[in-house]
Amino acid sequence: MRDTTGAGRTARGVAAGAGARQVVHVVGLGARAWRGPYTAAAGAGPERLPYVVVPAVVVPAVTALAHIGPAATWLPGLRRRWFPTLAGQGRPDHVALTFDDGPDPASTPRFLDALDELGVRATFFVLGENVVRHPGTARDLVRRGHELAVHGWSHDRPWLPSPARDARELLRAARSVAEVTGGAPRWYRPPYGILTSGRWAAARHAGLRPVLWTAWGKDWRYDATPASVRATVAAGLGPGGTVLLHDTDHASAPGSWRAALGALPGLVADCRAAGLTVGPLAAHGMDGVRRRGVPSPPDEERTFPETAARVEGTPGTAPFRPRRPG
Repeated sequence: MRDTTGAGRTARGVAAGAGARQVVHVVGLGARAWRGPYTAAAGAGPERLPYVVVPAVVVPAVTALAHIGPAATWLPGLRRRWFPTLAGQGRPDHVALTFDDGPDPASTPRFLDALDELGVRATFFVLGENVVRHPGTARDLVRRGHELAVHGWSHDRPWLPSPARDARELLRAARSVAEVTGGAPRWYRPPYGILTSGRWAAARHAGLRPVLWTAWGKDWRYDATPASVRATVAAGLGPGGTVLLHDTDHASAPGSWRAALGALPGLVADCRAAGLTVGPLAAHGMDGVRRRGVPSPPDEERTFPETAARVEGTPGTAPFRPRRPG
């Protein structure tokens, strides 16, 4: 039987035995489907074909699901319960302080000054394109004792599968960080926290370990204030947690970084009042990973041993009741 709708395609399979052929006609959307027995002896003409409706969207839908499905780890509850390491859960006496989207010569130096005053070191998830644009600011981050990690090459949304591009751009970003700073990055946090299957594979290929967060300040919003950032972080933070803030408005509301900057003293005071030290992911009690295609720095450059000594034992005054880790 011939498909006259223009929407179908025929897949023919030959089954051994008794000289019979089994033919299956696969019809796309919009075609009439019917099923009936069909056998034809050698040399005989075609008879009724079993029709199976397979929508043209099935294969693309499966592909899309495989691509975006892992991004469900973006959901905070799911991540904290089933993927605590991915969420950034570390030592129960420590909080990891992290910043995304830099470096930015207009705002990042202000965060460095504030962190110096607080005696805190942090992890900065940088964009490769920003490292190349502002290598001096990137070098200054390392010179002043902070850890650099990879946020990707650019701040894009990965809605369409592109595993080759993901691998190429992530490795490019990691190499850019290594070349500019002289130290290989260890961690990876994708833009928007969206970990697709392609980005998982790209991180593995580049020797980077994905880390998201357990608490954020929503400091990218146009209406964010130091008080709102501090309260939002405190609502989600517990012992061993990882805090996400932004040291630039590269992908945020213009000037929103000022809310995060203003919240820093209170956030650090809250953690210290709860008996928690504050530092980078390197001091968070999380295992490192082997890097591929980028030079590895000496161990003393990766572990930041001075961080805990500089921030331990400084009491704060603001109220903070941490939740149980998880």
